[in-house]
Amino acid sequence: MISQILGIVMLVYLLVGILFLMAELWSSDRLENGGRIMLWLGLGIQTGALLGRWWESYHLALGHSPTAALAEKLQLIIIQVPLSNFYESLIFFAWCLPALGLLAFRRHLKGYLGALVALLSTLLLAYASFGVDSRIRPLMPALKSNWLLIHVVTAFLGYAAFALAFGTAILYLLQERRPRPSLPPLPLLDSLIYRTTVLGFLLLTLGIATGAVWAETAWGRYWSWDPKETWSLITWFIYAALLHARHLKGWHGRRIAWLAVLGFMAVLFTYFGVSFLLTGLHSYLT
Repeated sequence: MISQILGIVMLVYLLVGILFLMAELWSSDRLENGGRIMLWLGLGIQTGALLGRWWESYHLALGHSPTAALAEKLQLIIIQVPLSNFYESLIFFAWCLPALGLLAFRRHLKGYLGALVALLSTLLLAYASFGVDSRIRPLMPALKSNWLLIHVVTAFLGYAAFALAFGTAILYLLQERRPRPSLPPLPLLDSLIYRTTVLGFLLLTLGIATGAVWAETAWGRYWSWDPKETWSLITWFIYAALLHARHLKGWHGRRIAWLAVLGFMAVLFTYFGVSFLLTGLHSYLT
């Protein structure tokens, strides 16, 4: 049932991407407003699907502890948040993009940028629907922690913020090379790159910090140079360099845009590359 609902959401996001592209090409406010309304609709339906997945996971875990006390049931609700495997991370990442985009960009989430957000979410949901095992499995002992929720949520919201910075950086580079009246002006795009990078940097920092605390409670050490930890740190340093260059070196425009592109390449490798090319505690193949 949840898979079918997510299939509907995927089609809604695809339609949103098409509407935003058509609105950009035809300079249509009506299509733009329609795209934004449909994006809110898709986000609402996906939120319901995520909550449904959470409920299913909770009931599956509760079946192994039918006599659990109230405190134990509350604990189960927290640790059964649907963020523990690759399928669930994909659908949550697909949720974070429009959610953060609508909140952070508001009226600026339109045209090519709105289409990018919607189509990225479409691709993530398509991959989750057709290329990944969607079965709910019992949690390994190390994942049965209250830290799971805050660690994964902050990390993926950070990824989503960096994705927004990446999309805005691409628009900046295109607008700089061949100015178009329909695209936002360069100073606005530069400001949006900076704001979303700051947000992503703060969220990633919190994600790394909570992951370290969780690792200490689960494995007795804060840091083990696991491939995911190492690449998360590399990603953190790239964005730290971007912010350093912005504040202390006065970098703006093209150089900041290219750093945002480089940073997001590191994000993609941290998420996909580490999971399937390298082995470690965070690998979805181990």
